[in-house]
Amino acid sequence: MRKKIMLLGSGELGKEVVIALQRLGQYVIAVDSYENAPAMQVAHEYEVINMLDGADLDRIVAHHEPDIIVPEVESIRTENLYKYEDQGIHVVPSAKAANFTMNRKAIRDLAFKDLSIRTAKYKYAKSLRELKEGVDFCGLPCVVKPLMSSSGKGQSIIKSLSDVEHAWDYAIKGSRGDLREVIIEEFISFEYEITLLTLTQNNSKTLFCPPIGHRQERGDYQESWQPMNMNQALLIEAQNMAEKVTNSLVGAGIWGVEFFIAKDGVYFSELSPRPHDTGMVTLANTQNYNEFELHARAILGIPVNEITLLKNGASAVVLANKKNNHWPVFTGLDKASEITETDFKIFGKPNTHPYRRMAVALAYGDEPVEALVEKAKSVAREIIID
Repeated sequence: MRKKIMLLGSGELGKEVVIALQRLGQYVIAVDSYENAPAMQVAHEYEVINMLDGADLDRIVAHHEPDIIVPEVESIRTENLYKYEDQGIHVVPSAKAANFTMNRKAIRDLAFKDLSIRTAKYKYAKSLRELKEGVDFCGLPCVVKPLMSSSGKGQSIIKSLSDVEHAWDYAIKGSRGDLREVIIEEFISFEYEITLLTLTQNNSKTLFCPPIGHRQERGDYQESWQPMNMNQALLIEAQNMAEKVTNSLVGAGIWGVEFFIAKDGVYFSELSPRPHDTGMVTLANTQNYNEFELHARAILGIPVNEITLLKNGASAVVLANKKNNHWPVFTGLDKASEITETDFKIFGKPNTHPYRRMAVALAYGDEPVEALVEKAKSVAREIIID
């Protein structure tokens, strides 16, 4: 059953996917736009290309002839994936899923217009003028995001009309690919937000990981914890929404489905057809399979019968604070290791810039998740990047 698998996107999440696939005996080619990306360091082969260049993407697919293609980032010429499917290559979870979820416009319209799933009010804008019209429609405050971005890049909150021009410039600067369009969303006064990791399987039932809570800054997650203690009826509502949208997009894999939980109920926010950054908390062995192992099994058609919570867990990011074009040096690992029932993972990124995520600190055990978050943050503070 050894398959040749091409991973399009080779960051820290992709690295864990490669490790999970190799533990199941697979052959992996890691692809990204820069050399020495984390997943390249553990793959059998690698390619450095601009994945938005359709001809270059065609070239490496023709050269390697993979059995499976696994998109792991947004900045891909995703329309080419339909062509690869027609050639008999398995795209994970599907070419449709990759196309719809790489662009916030497609997935939001699918959820709200086609599936009648509850979302915040929203509008799209291709210019500063249209952004101002969208702000009028959604009201203040409102949220502005690029249609294509990752890890919260380009996201901001407009609190007054004086923020509009900055929000437009920031969103376009943070956009991935060649798309100059943003989404404006009504600001939902939520009590908390969750990631519901959803496992779809071929010829088997859809399963859900225990919900993950998380906190964001600058549109990027800072800490996550599992489980998020929440009302069971609201959790079932979120599960029903997640199953509805993943069934519509088709294919097997792990999906990171994000929801706002407000006083008046559950709001669908976003969806990623791959492991989610907040799901790195599962690297603390909170479950019988972490999110990357679940993804690998779904890719290969290995059934998972149940997902079981084994212990509480938390994660906290370790960020760089300056630019460094050479391999960074990590110190303080000895002190971090002295904190009991904790761990950390160094991603192996070859350079740094301010706020770049370079590692993750983990805490686990029977303590309440609030205490575990503080413990994970203590580990993160001990790790110094030079």
